[in-house]
Amino acid sequence: MERVITSPDPYAAIALSQGIKVGNLAFISGQAGYDDNGDIVKGGFDAQSAQAFSNLSRALEAAGSSLKDVIKVSIFLTDMSNFDKLVGLRKKYFTEPYPADTLLEVKGLYSSEAVIEIEAIGLVTA
Repeated sequence: MERVITSPDPYAAIALSQGIKVGNLAFISGQAGYDDNGDIVKGGFDAQSAQAFSNLSRALEAAGSSLKDVIKVSIFLTDMSNFDKLVGLRKKYFTEPYPADTLLEVKGLYSSEAVIEIEAIGLVTA
């Protein structure tokens, strides 16, 4: 078992790993729309979702994986009215065969400003 570390790593201060590699799998913790300082980006769902996918990509790459190697994703939204936008994002960031997916609407995330969080399991290819 190996810890996945990104730079910057805003999770280290709260005793949480960005991810864990076990064999040829990378289990990536939930990635939200936060910037390098750990602050939620401005601009609502569109800006936060782009940043969350960027953060997910960075964590996957640190583990030797990538967005094209994701086999399972869980996406948490605070407002399911963004579902249609999310479908477009899945088509933009993932390729066929699309990963298995769980989509949940939640009352809140770790920050009251956060509107999306994405966790993933990726195949380690590097």
